[in-house]
Amino acid sequence: MKIAQKMIAIGMAVALFATTACTQYHAQGAGGGALVGGAAGALLDKKNHWRGGVYGAGLGALLGATLTDVSMRGSQEAAQANQPVVYRSDQGNYTYRADPYYDQNASTRCKKVRERVYENDRLVKDQVKEVCEGQRYDRSY
Repeated sequence: MKIAQKMIAIGMAVALFATTACTQYHAQGAGGGALVGGAAGALLDKKNHWRGGVYGAGLGALLGATLTDVSMRGSQEAAQANQPVVYRSDQGNYTYRADPYYDQNASTRCKKVRERVYENDRLVKDQVKEVCEGQRYDRSY
């Protein structure tokens, strides 16, 4: 088996293993990141497009799942504490901010949170997200 085929097989096995341990949102973020990263890697690696695609997909999936996790945790913390939550990258060039939106639905126990992402002090993402308190009902005897 060629080295490229081995790399693809290993990459697919790692991706399959990683997505089984994720929530639905993590899997969506990883899938989107893998798609964008794979396309970018294939375009950037002029000598071997497959190798670039595999590396890009792996890194993109990891970054996509990580960003989804930051978004989920930040919005939940802001909704529970009813206070703004701010995360900054180590270098300080990326900032995530979640603010309670003060438009809650009492019947569904959901709160809205406004999420903003800044890159080098420039707004790159602005959205309002609904965070609901989950309740579990068991039908046990």
